[in-house]
Amino acid sequence: MLNLTSLSIGYTGNIIASNVSAELQSGKLTCLLGVNGCGKSTLLRTMCGFLPPLKGEIYIGNENLTTLTASEKSQRISIVLTHNEDVRGMTVWDVVTMGRSPYTGFWGRLSDEDRKIIRESLDMVGIDPTSTLSREGERSFVNRRITEISDGERQKVMIAKAIAQQTPVILLDEPTAFLDYPSKRRMFRLLAQVARDMNKAILLSTHDIDHAKRFGDVAWMMDKGQLRCSSFEELIAEKPDFFSSEED
Repeated sequence: MLNLTSLSIGYTGNIIASNVSAELQSGKLTCLLGVNGCGKSTLLRTMCGFLPPLKGEIYIGNENLTTLTASEKSQRISIVLTHNEDVRGMTVWDVVTMGRSPYTGFWGRLSDEDRKIIRESLDMVGIDPTSTLSREGERSFVNRRITEISDGERQKVMIAKAIAQQTPVILLDEPTAFLDYPSKRRMFRLLAQVARDMNKAILLSTHDIDHAKRFGDVAWMMDKGQLRCSSFEELIAEKPDFFSSEED
């Protein structure tokens, strides 16, 4: 689905990783591992087109990512970053609706099908999309402003937005960073299910080794400017110290 070929990433005068070649596969949850500062976020930003590659190529299908327009990229790749765009004045419903913007045209008018996709995306991450008021007469969750919900809830909303965008590739930078343990488990299970059932190529960076090993299909590891792609079993055998230190 998405191929990296002899890729160098970083910034002008500062190469963070080089000779990166990998294939992100449809129908699989791939987990990107590595210590802080190794370049995981830079790799994700390069893969979605936010940063240009310093060298090499990125293909999605048979299309070179650098030749696509911004609109075309947004129909192929969605991304959830640790620090998301400023949406402070928007409601939960408004934010997830943004996932449909690549398809709604200049005026951004939602069709019945768009609204159905938004509701289904909210429901998938455990947010009730149906009611407008709670039983106590307060605003329902989908009508609350982003500033009125917790960091963990906000992360679920951003993942619902990515699902609503209906791209074949979803990239996520530490999507469970602000979630409690049960919520992390549910989110990993959800992303694994979305990858399988919807045949999407999903890549998430994470420090949550236990859940990555349990729910991930493929492991990518950034280490000393190189990317290693393998099964978790092979990676654990190759780098036992990394996994033991992460779990302690």
